[in-house]
Amino acid sequence: MAPDPDLILGLDGGGTKTLIAVADRDGAILYLRRHPSLDPFTHPDWADRLRAMLAGLSPWYARLAEAVLALPCHGEVADLSERQRAVASELIACRHEVVNDVEAAFDGALAGAPGVLLLAGTGSMAWSGNGSRTMRCGGWGDVFGDEGSAYWIGREALAEVSRALDGRSSNMAFAHAVLAGLGLDAGDLLGWCYDLPARRASIAALASSLDAQAEAGEPSALAILRRAGDALAAHAEACARQLDLRPPLAWSHAGGVFHSRTVMRRVTGQLGSEPLAPRLPPVGGALLRAAQRAGWRTEDTWIERLDRALSEGERSAWAA
Repeated sequence: MAPDPDLILGLDGGGTKTLIAVADRDGAILYLRRHPSLDPFTHPDWADRLRAMLAGLSPWYARLAEAVLALPCHGEVADLSERQRAVASELIACRHEVVNDVEAAFDGALAGAPGVLLLAGTGSMAWSGNGSRTMRCGGWGDVFGDEGSAYWIGREALAEVSRALDGRSSNMAFAHAVLAGLGLDAGDLLGWCYDLPARRASIAALASSLDAQAEAGEPSALAILRRAGDALAAHAEACARQLDLRPPLAWSHAGGVFHSRTVMRRVTGQLGSEPLAPRLPPVGGALLRAAQRAGWRTEDTWIERLDRALSEGERSAWAA
């Protein structure tokens, strides 16, 4: 006899990594693994990647009651979104839902409360809700959007380097610091950039070194990160206006850019309120949504247990 469905699956697919988790009714984590990105524009083989990731879940399939897959770009491009739903239906037999990865981050961070979630990782976007409506702002991609993201920060840094190398600015100290961090001479920069196999992720990786320069007081690094904070705050302010979220704004955050104290201080100052600590990480938001779809009780104690379980499992997920 097949076991009763008593487990849920949550997947958080971002621009640089994917986390998959299986939880039970008590909020305990039975499975947590880290995998490569499912970004469909960077990785056209995303469907094969997803298939390989889910193959490791075969021992749990018969017990899954619900699954929520939070995938990059879902809801942004119609044909791609249809394809993502079709692949999910092919691979997952239980009831399931495909959502945008930032929506899952919002679900986790605020756990249903009104407010705004600012996500700034490889890309950037704001997701907000007021209890009856939700909306998003940003997420237009790296060609003409993603302001304040790690990619945007890296691109701004490279643009400043190019200006210095051309003589359009006198900021050679900053240019030399960026080039030294990359292990490059000035003549190698163009070739390095356009030969990158994963250009978006590699340029986004520059954000952490820029933050180190900002912590040391480097003026150009500080200026770029403050502009990033301004751009992210503008996303939140647009959401607040359109959903009539009154001050002080309840807001939270997700993504590696918010590890920067410079960015965090700038956003906090612009919004005029301190951020709320995320109740759950993005993969926890996917699990919370799955649990609610399954009709489970998800009161505060359940959310707290789930958060502790995910935190305890994070080290093994990153090592996997």
